[in-house]
Amino acid sequence: MIPQLLTQRRFAPFFWTQALGAFNDNVFKNVLLLLLTFVAVPRYGWDTGLLNNLAAGLFILPFLLFSAWGGLLADRLDKQRLIRRLKLLELVTMCVAAAAVWYEAYLLLLALLFMMGTQSALFGPVKYAILPQHLSATELVKGNAWVSLGTFLSILLGTLLAGLLAALDGAWARGAIAVTLVSLALLGCLASLWVPSAPSSQEGAVQWRPWRGACEVMRDAWREPRVFRALLGISLFWFLGACYLTQLPAWTRDVVHGNEAVVSALLAAFALGVGAGALLCARLSAGRLEVGLVPAGAMIFGLAGLDLGLTQPLAGNDSGLAALSLVPAFWHQMLDLAAIGLGGGLYIVPLYTLIQLESRDDHRARMIAANNILNALFMVLAAAFGVVMLTLVGASLNAFMLALSAISLTLAAAILCCVPRPVLRLSIFVLIRVLYRLRFRGRQAVPARGAALVVCNHVSFMDALILGGGCPRPLRFLMDRPIYESRWLNWFFRIAGAIPVDSERCDPGGVRRALDEVSHALRQGEVVMLFPEGRLTPDGKVHRFRRGIDIILARDPVPVVPAGLAGLWGSWTSNRGGKALTKWPRRFRARVALYFGDPIPAGQATRAEMERRVATLKAKAEAEIGVES
Repeated sequence: MIPQLLTQRRFAPFFWTQALGAFNDNVFKNVLLLLLTFVAVPRYGWDTGLLNNLAAGLFILPFLLFSAWGGLLADRLDKQRLIRRLKLLELVTMCVAAAAVWYEAYLLLLALLFMMGTQSALFGPVKYAILPQHLSATELVKGNAWVSLGTFLSILLGTLLAGLLAALDGAWARGAIAVTLVSLALLGCLASLWVPSAPSSQEGAVQWRPWRGACEVMRDAWREPRVFRALLGISLFWFLGACYLTQLPAWTRDVVHGNEAVVSALLAAFALGVGAGALLCARLSAGRLEVGLVPAGAMIFGLAGLDLGLTQPLAGNDSGLAALSLVPAFWHQMLDLAAIGLGGGLYIVPLYTLIQLESRDDHRARMIAANNILNALFMVLAAAFGVVMLTLVGASLNAFMLALSAISLTLAAAILCCVPRPVLRLSIFVLIRVLYRLRFRGRQAVPARGAALVVCNHVSFMDALILGGGCPRPLRFLMDRPIYESRWLNWFFRIAGAIPVDSERCDPGGVRRALDEVSHALRQGEVVMLFPEGRLTPDGKVHRFRRGIDIILARDPVPVVPAGLAGLWGSWTSNRGGKALTKWPRRFRARVALYFGDPIPAGQATRAEMERRVATLKAKAEAEIGVES
């Protein structure tokens, strides 16, 4: 079945425009490298190492020179028009490249590689900046996952097709390469015609100032600490990925003892792993920004790299793919590279989504531009790291892979220590997915940013976990202090951001302190969850909301999102059939539904109105899963 996004105009034309562009980029780049290595070098006596490094530099240099300009253009122009102009530039470049291939003008092809790098540098910011204008906040993770999948499959297919084209003889090869490059560019241009309009929130002229523009873009990114940390995280992924992929041919030759076809197979395993990781990220995130997947992805990345680094050289010499496919150790390495890619997909998609959600609308493209600049710098560092480790230090390829694994695992540990709450939230979400068959509706009603209150009926002691798992943003919630200070669970509640509250009889000032903490959270732009009934329902019905909600809204008038929960009445954590937690569990994988309603403006959020809406949503949730209170 075709995913829904790939059938809709707001996403599908852009997806194919981007995928075809990445495909063409890699066909052109790899064909050029193969032609230079196997045709130009023997014919003219050029230095292979110098040519390969020159080609890599010509492709990366535009990202340093033009990314900032591209970000400013994407923030000032209609992104639809900019995409069409850039695809037209690609078509013109590929027409010239086709002529250069036919007439074997290799120096002109090198210059055109710089032009393709320029087009990619200008297209990069608009690529991720346009998605938030056409997709809702709950669709961004899925959209980014499909873009990542399309990009890495295009890289793989472009590399494989380049090898097939370069293997042809004489005029047939030149003609096939020329037709392929122009055809792919033309298809990309046609796809861009259906990209819907994405106007800018601010307009104005943009001057190209390479050094000053790059400094301004990086300064803007630095002023957004959370975004800047995400930029560094993405750049570290490209550093590690570049290190792995750069050394893949040498690894194939010296450790696997395989030929060129084996390099392609290992590259395919990595690319398919990244695509699978991106789609798994979309599945696990369920429409939310799930930052907890970032350290999980880095951990998988590191452990798979550790296993790969401990691999012993395979027996044989210059073996083909058919022969190695019968060797279990070769499949072990394929799985390791696929797992490295899987971890990379889980790691990188949430970071791109975080940049899109946290960046201001009029600065989003320049944040992506800052990302491209950092990526280029880190890829240069990756090349330098390889030279230092393998040439100056004289480390083996296995030691090099182990060093990359150590970097990945250190990164995972650092993220886990700095931001443990998203990882805990992810663990809770996975747990409730295992325990219940969940259905969520209306999660887009929770504001993508800014403070809000979520109010829900209180059925069982699992309610807070279900709400935390179903809400697209992290939640703070109130809970009784005796439970909060539980000897075995206090650490969990502190990491989760729970707000303890005492009853007025035990501590008259406890309620005031809890309300002060709620007020502080709301003023920091967080989402706070409340059960306004103040206790578990004794009969499954929605009971009168208490006055604490009025006090909170009087202090901080924020939107209120009503929610209705159904399916937990009758569970061992509810009061049905006896006091909660005093009965044995009788149901596993029960159907549970959580409905979110439209936000209520603070001025209209009376207790009676909130109570009515929560009861209505609860009834709808019960009807969907076929249960009654």
